[in-house]
Amino acid sequence: MTNHQPTPDSSDPGPVLSPAGEFDMENVTPLLAEIETVIAVHGRVVLDTSDITFADSSFLRMILGVHQRTDLRIVAPSSRVARLFDLAGVDTYLRIYPTLNSARHS
Repeated sequence: MTNHQPTPDSSDPGPVLSPAGEFDMENVTPLLAEIETVIAVHGRVVLDTSDITFADSSFLRMILGVHQRTDLRIVAPSSRVARLFDLAGVDTYLRIYPTLNSARHS
């Protein structure tokens, strides 16, 4: 029996996840599990971070890990997320888009 996984359509950036609220070491695991589920099915994910009000280094580690494994597109980072990415110096490394439309069509 062969395990066949669907081949992602390269023109489709994948489903959009829109987490909201605070993400730290206490609650980043459920978000990672949701992201991993989407990646397992679609091979990529778009993460709308506009409603994240707080994110710490555990969130950053999760983002970097996901980015290394798949096509992760980050949309509209909130000011807190943008500041975290800037302070860590990863804002030029990650695929960050100002709008969902721009993430979908790049």
